[in-house]
Amino acid sequence: MQIGSKKWNNVIYNGARELGIQIDRGKIDQFGIHAFELIEWTRKTNLTAISDPLEIAVKHFLDSIAPVPIIPPDISLLDIGSGGGFPGIPLKIMIPSLSVTLIDASRKKVSFLKHVIRMLDLDNIEACHVRAEDLPGDRIFNNTYDVIVSRALSSIADFVQMSLPLLAKDGFIIAMKGKITDMEIESVRSLTKKRSGTQENSTGNFNIILKNYRLPYLKSERSIVL
Repeated sequence: MQIGSKKWNNVIYNGARELGIQIDRGKIDQFGIHAFELIEWTRKTNLTAISDPLEIAVKHFLDSIAPVPIIPPDISLLDIGSGGGFPGIPLKIMIPSLSVTLIDASRKKVSFLKHVIRMLDLDNIEACHVRAEDLPGDRIFNNTYDVIVSRALSSIADFVQMSLPLLAKDGFIIAMKGKITDMEIESVRSLTKKRSGTQENSTGNFNIILKNYRLPYLKSERSIVL
């Protein structure tokens, strides 16, 4: 199977339907361009360890669009640790009205992100070379984003703690991982309770929603913590 072939496109189309998401052929073509550039650039710099076209379609693109049903249009979205552009660029393709900021600590990865944005002629999206840990101290980013998302995370609690100062009022955080343990959920719950009790003028209105699903074709377990 080749990236951009009819078979590859059908993997995206049918896999999206399995996730309850409708996608048109134009968006699938954009995914194909992104995927092709990802493979080309990976020959020069380490963007992804995945080289199989099926796995690229499923693990990168279908997994990235899994949150589409819960993300409203016309809002601002921050993708922390975007790497090869996941999930931020596929989400922007699926919901064009999003205002998207992609950040990564690797200058080479940010160069790739800017290249793909140009190739796809996307507007209202930018890629920034910045460490996520430095964002909460920058007033430009504080209380700015309606949705903050990340797939490149080791600790959900660390991601939430980093994201809270950047979150706009009534915004929400999306952590995308494999299987989630009860201990991880409790650590986030404890963190948000502490935040509610210490933050000035806070309503304490934090809710945690866990959504489990299986990736199409590969059937590996995935989780969204909202």
